[in-house]
Amino acid sequence: MLQSLREEVLEANREIVRRGLVLYTFGNVSGISREDGLVVIKPSGVDYERMTADDMVVTDLDGTVVWGKLRPSSDLKTHLHLYRSFPAVGGVVHTHSEFATIWAQARRSIPPLGTTHADYFYGPIPATRELTREEIEGDYVHATGVAIVDSFGNRDPMEAPAALVADHGPFCWGATPAEAVHNAVVLEAVARMAYHTIALKPDSAGITQALLDRHYKRKHGAAATYGQS
Repeated sequence: MLQSLREEVLEANREIVRRGLVLYTFGNVSGISREDGLVVIKPSGVDYERMTADDMVVTDLDGTVVWGKLRPSSDLKTHLHLYRSFPAVGGVVHTHSEFATIWAQARRSIPPLGTTHADYFYGPIPATRELTREEIEGDYVHATGVAIVDSFGNRDPMEAPAALVADHGPFCWGATPAEAVHNAVVLEAVARMAYHTIALKPDSAGITQALLDRHYKRKHGAAATYGQS
C-alpha cells in the first residue's frame, strides 16, 4: 500500500538524521496522499538506521491504522490536525533541533532579521500559546496541532511553513515530505542566526518590509525570478 509514498517518507526521515536535526529516535516525518485520504508516518521509537519502507505506518485521517504492523509515531494526531487544517500541506516534520527548540522553550517567535529568513519565511515564525492544564491532561497531541493552527490566524501557512510549539519544539511542513524536511533544515539555520543576532544586538529592528517582500517574492509566487523556469 502506497509503496512510493512510504519510500519517500522513509527517505525524509533518514534526511533529518543526516542533517543533524534529531538524536536517537527523536523526531518524525509524515506524508499524505490526498487522493487516497491516507497518511504515511514513521513508527514510534524505532531506530532510524534499521527502518525500512515496510516499517512505515499508514493511517486514515482519523488516525486508524490501515496498513503496517508497528505503532505510529506518538505525534500522529498533531500531523493529522495539520493535514486537515492546511489543505496545501503534503508533508510534516517534527524535530527537537537545538536552536529552533531554544526559541520554542523561550516561547518566542523568530523575527525576520535578514534575507536568509525572508527567502523562506514571509514574516515571523510563530511560537504557539502555552497549552492549558486541561489540554495537557486531555488529548495532548491533538491540542498541540490546534495550538499550531491557532498561531497562524488568517496567515497563509505555506508562506511561513513552520511553528514553534511553546516549551516543546518545531513543526515544519511543505508540499511534500522532502520539502518539509528542507524547510526544517532552513528553520534551524535561521533560528541559530537569529539567536546570535539578538545576542549581538538585542534591539535589532529586523529586516524592512521592502527587503522582506523583495526576497520572499523573488523565490515564491507567480512573479518569482529565482532558479530556472
